[in-house]
Amino acid sequence: MSALVLGLLAGAVTGLALGALGGGGSVLAVPALMYLLGFTPAAAATASLVVVAVTSLTALVAHAREGTVRWRAGALFAAAGLVPAAVGGAVSGRLPPGVLTGAFAVIAAVAAVRMLRPSAAVRHEEVPVRSGRVVRAGAGLGAVTGVLGVGGGFLAVPALVNVVGLRMRAAVGTSLLVITVNSLVALAARASSAAPVDWTAVAPFAAAAVLGAWDGKRLAQKVSGGTLQRIFACALLAVALFMLADAVV
Repeated sequence: MSALVLGLLAGAVTGLALGALGGGGSVLAVPALMYLLGFTPAAAATASLVVVAVTSLTALVAHAREGTVRWRAGALFAAAGLVPAAVGGAVSGRLPPGVLTGAFAVIAAVAAVRMLRPSAAVRHEEVPVRSGRVVRAGAGLGAVTGVLGVGGGFLAVPALVNVVGLRMRAAVGTSLLVITVNSLVALAARASSAAPVDWTAVAPFAAAAVLGAWDGKRLAQKVSGGTLQRIFACALLAVALFMLADAVV
């Protein structure tokens, strides 16, 4: 199978996850770029930020039209991650490939396990935003985005529900704002040190991801969020275990 076809398929799955779940796309994008398209861990992280920034921005527009984006909470959350994302992006290029792969695998596995655990409660009403908690959660997410090249939606959505106090639909929409900002900041921090992006591979990947995001949004309206989350979590856990074994070996 050609690299172009692989890129299109992987991009479509990445977009599907972003559109349906409000995150998780970059967790699939990084290993896809590494193992299907032959990118190094550092190059995959940089390319992933490009793909996720473009895809998230596209999906954000659709959610904004539906009124599911909480701009104040999202802006505060994203602002708290600006400096950590920039610092993480600058540091990432200096880390050994095995460290990046192993760290990414651990984060992905933790996220998958959290998704598979039954939720203690479903939030039906939004609660007042507590600035201190939002800032701490946003800073942590920004650091993860910068170092590992992930938008952080798989961490942002639970944080926006449990820490910020948003309902699930609002958390999905707002996470796209956070992902877009964090990805752009981390990408800017890598601009001077990262290797040039291979646009012949990344452009088809990104285009397929954008189209996949629209399909994912429609899929989310037909299939329950819990079912989608469990399917994604199982796939994510399998990818994480594969990457962890690769990093150890």
